[in-house]
Amino acid sequence: MSGLKPRTRIQKRNSETILDAALDVFSRNGFRGATLDQIAKEAGLSKPNLLYYFPSKVSMHRALIDALMTNWLDPLREMDADGDPVEEIVAYVLRKLDMAREFPRESRLFANEIVQGAPNIMDKIEGELKDLVNEKAAVIAHWVETGHVRAVDPYHLIFSIWATTQHYADFDAQIRGIISPVGDSHFDDARTFLETMYRRMLAL
Repeated sequence: MSGLKPRTRIQKRNSETILDAALDVFSRNGFRGATLDQIAKEAGLSKPNLLYYFPSKVSMHRALIDALMTNWLDPLREMDADGDPVEEIVAYVLRKLDMAREFPRESRLFANEIVQGAPNIMDKIEGELKDLVNEKAAVIAHWVETGHVRAVDPYHLIFSIWATTQHYADFDAQIRGIISPVGDSHFDDARTFLETMYRRMLAL
């Protein structure tokens, strides 16, 4: 027995409110620029109340990163080694674009951490992320070697997919400032463009 009491409904709701507020603040300001006062204000709670649920800024950031990494890696995990190679890679591209559309704050949270040298998540990058990328890079390399897709460097292909999809979340202000889309209509255009580009690059 751990001795820990289950959280009440109010405690669970408050924890979720705090993490949602922290996500807003971290995604805007990065870990270094975020403060407990900012998070408390965003959450509509006092700072002591905030610290009752999370003892530090680090603990909030880590809780968000742990949840993010689980969801963030799912699209790559879904790449099926037994599927049609081009279709599997294109499907991964589109899943990543959908995540940029649906979870822009999470994307910016991750991007801000990376820009700052990944001090709080390097263990994740060198652990589960690296292991998964190595696994899927080996799958893509096999597809190249067996003549199912054009010759590409598997790692740089994956990096390019990250760059061309997460860009729409991480640089949202720039995109909107240049093309002034109606709502999220530019994601539909991006979907068509990226699917065409990767199909042409990969197909024999």
